[in-house]
Amino acid sequence: MIHIYRQGTDAKAPTLVFFHGTGGTERDLIPLAPILSPSSSVLSVRGNVLENGMPRFFRRLAEGVFDEEDLVFRTKELAEFLDHAAAEYGFDRGNVVAVGYSNGANIAGSLLLHYPDALRAAILFHPMVPRRGIALPDLTRTPIFIGAGRNDPICSPQETEELEGLLRNAGSSVSVHWENQGHRLTQSETEASAKWLREQFQ
Repeated sequence: MIHIYRQGTDAKAPTLVFFHGTGGTERDLIPLAPILSPSSSVLSVRGNVLENGMPRFFRRLAEGVFDEEDLVFRTKELAEFLDHAAAEYGFDRGNVVAVGYSNGANIAGSLLLHYPDALRAAILFHPMVPRRGIALPDLTRTPIFIGAGRNDPICSPQETEELEGLLRNAGSSVSVHWENQGHRLTQSETEASAKWLREQFQ
């Protein structure tokens, strides 16, 4: 997978793994790293699927309708990539925090549901429910931050609340931060996630 890796200054700090939104690239979310965890190593990944020339992490059948078969395949592909990247770059595979926006948050959510040991924690900006009707994993040791918009036209508040309930039912400690800026990722949302992350790794 096309990616960027940047070595951090503190080997004990979590490695941040960034997943962009539809039409983004592996460069989009890197500017968040100094805000979230300045000493962390950073791995930022580009989705392997193209939709009308726009990179994504998995295919969809329509707006808000996921291609579940492709989602499962791409989630496995991503989990294996993280294993290989940890071996190649020498970061602690058990100390990885996913940071995803929109489509990137959805693939991170799918990782949580399908490979519960893949992430130590996750920051999901404007995610949807990646899959329904599957057995829930044990996420009791995996805290999750969700950034959401009360007037988000792509991900409704009801969708956010459904995902929160699903993750709580899997045992996760979930923190939801609400904004009123639609689907846009805001500075205050980023700062709230950074404060949350510091609290998790005190």
